[in-house]
Amino acid sequence: MRVLAMAALLSLTPVSAFAVSDCRVTGHPSAFGVDMTAYVAVRSGETCNFPMRIPGAMHSSGVSRKPAHGTLRQLNVTTFRYTAASGYKGNDTFAIYGEGKGPYGSGRSVMTVNATID
Repeated sequence: MRVLAMAALLSLTPVSAFAVSDCRVTGHPSAFGVDMTAYVAVRSGETCNFPMRIPGAMHSSGVSRKPAHGTLRQLNVTTFRYTAASGYKGNDTFAIYGEGKGPYGSGRSVMTVNATID
């Protein structure tokens, strides 16, 4: 009975309560083999997914530089999750990389992300 009550409660919870939205990113994706810069705006304590969208197929990826004022976790080969430190307001920087092949090039691309936290 307890399991059914929990299932009923979960079915009434909006999906957005569990979902994490994508970060609000500016900057343009490039081609594999070309480094790039992106800019993101995040609220203090906010968590958002940061997808690395480069045309083609990404074979591997990772974190090149960890953020100083938040946490960064890799979810899969193309998506990372950034959480700004609670109570912190200012700037943060981190870098991620992706290796793959696309219609405009191949190789390793490093994306430096400049975060504004308010």
